Amino acid sequence: MRLPAPRSLKALTLLFLCFFMFATIATGLTGYIATRASIAQLVDKRITGESDELAGRDGDAPIPVIAARIASEARARDSADLGMVLTDGAGRVVAGNITLRRALPLGYSSVADADGIIGLTHGRALVRTVGGGGHRLTVIGETEPIDNYNAARARLYLLGFGSIVLIVMGGLIGFMVIVSRRAADIRRTVDAIVAGDMARRVPTDGSGSEFDQQALAFNRMLDRIAELMAGLRNVSNDIAHDLRTPLARLRGQLVALARAAEGKEPALSDAAGQAVAQADEILAMFAAMLRIAEVQGGDRRAGFGRLDLAELARDVGATMAAVAADDGDVLTTADRPPMWIEGDRQLLSQALINLIENALRHTPPGAHIHVDVAAAGEGRVALSVTDNGPGIPADQHELALRRFGRLAKDRGSSGHGLGLPLVAAVTRLHAGTLVLEDAAPGLRALLVLPVCGA
Repeated sequence: MRLPAPRSLKALTLLFLCFFMFATIATGLTGYIATRASIAQLVDKRITGESDELAGRDGDAPIPVIAARIASEARARDSADLGMVLTDGAGRVVAGNITLRRALPLGYSSVADADGIIGLTHGRALVRTVGGGGHRLTVIGETEPIDNYNAARARLYLLGFGSIVLIVMGGLIGFMVIVSRRAADIRRTVDAIVAGDMARRVPTDGSGSEFDQQALAFNRMLDRIAELMAGLRNVSNDIAHDLRTPLARLRGQLVALARAAEGKEPALSDAAGQAVAQADEILAMFAAMLRIAEVQGGDRRAGFGRLDLAELARDVGATMAAVAADDGDVLTTADRPPMWIEGDRQLLSQALINLIENALRHTPPGAHIHVDVAAAGEGRVALSVTDNGPGIPADQHELALRRFGRLAKDRGSSGHGLGLPLVAAVTRLHAGTLVLEDAAPGLRALLVLPVCGA
């Protein structure tokens, strides 16, 4: 079974730390065990040599000779860490410098503090038969140069390897904090740019580090994108401005023509009036395009202030209720407690008016339109406009939010397809989202915005 690859910095750090801890513990245990085994081998070699000196390589030295050698060795200074005892077939001590609490098995074995050998906590023992008659020679050597050396050595291992682990953990945590901060700087910059603040850049510290070079490269990319977007926006703005002047002149001429033909050439007057209406629609479309470009530029963020979205909804709703009544429609606004946001009151009012006008335009006479403000999850608030008209199919919501995305078949042929895109641009400027939902029946348009301090 293949485990999923870690996808976050925290997961990668934890994975590395787990591997490092495993490797460190394994290395420490291996070193500790190998050290004890090496000491045991050296002690076994020494007690073997001592046993051979006392009883001969084949253990055939006479018992009195072995006893004399034990007495002599016991007096020697270089054998103070060795224990020697010679016993007969009945287990009685013949000679030696130690007393055993239990009979040790033939061959090599380990002894410890529980064996009651004075001055010994851990050691190795060699027991062999010598001299015939069931005599046994036991030689014991210490594996610890001082008492409780193994415990002290274990503490040294824990201290040494524990210090390494703490140092590495501290380094990893520091690395993770640095990378997380850098990633957060980039994320905040991206969020600000998505919200319309094209002047936002990733902060740099001038250190020339890899992180600083990455931030500089990212900022150069943003500068180039902003330059290209500004060029494209300037071209579209120049086109709109340049076309508005001759269109306005043409409209003036059509108005003059309509007035001149009034009463004399009714057909010509009507045609000129229709042309004036079409010119007005084109001029309104260019005005909407320029308005969207202005909002998307992000310059209006300088005019942001703290405002009550519920109060704004009540004010706009009261103004538009009279417009709805003239068309035989009903517009109601929910009375909600204050809900504070940071934003541009004029832009948000225009966005709400656009939504209400869309609802009035695309619903039959006698329709009911409702404006409401409600919490939309933690740190978010939703300004909604709901109608009971034909609505927009879910698969055409994206088209409705696109510039010039007119849905003539489903929502009528009036308008120029820039109302919802303008609302979406205003919403993005306020770090929010425009959501279209099925009201069953009708359409619900929601401006989901962050509340103050969220």
